[in-house]
Amino acid sequence: MDEAENYTKYEMARILGARSLQISMGAPFLIKVSEKELEEVKYNPIEIAKREFKEGIIPITVKKPFPKSEEFEKSKEKKAKE
Repeated sequence: MDEAENYTKYEMARILGARSLQISMGAPFLIKVSEKELEEVKYNPIEIAKREFKEGIIPITVKKPFPKSEEFEKSKEKKAKE
């Protein structure tokens, strides 16, 4: 399953941006990258973050709130009346 299917384009941009900033500030890579591969991507932290994202190993999560259901709202109102 492709990791990108679980996130919106905005969430992906935020994750990749945060991880590429970490890499540019000297954080260690989470994947093995050879010197040749680094030269191919021209040491671009965004490209390295994309590779990590594709592997699904970036330790950043997104919390998504669930929409409130009518049943939940009714029970909440009922408790408030009591």
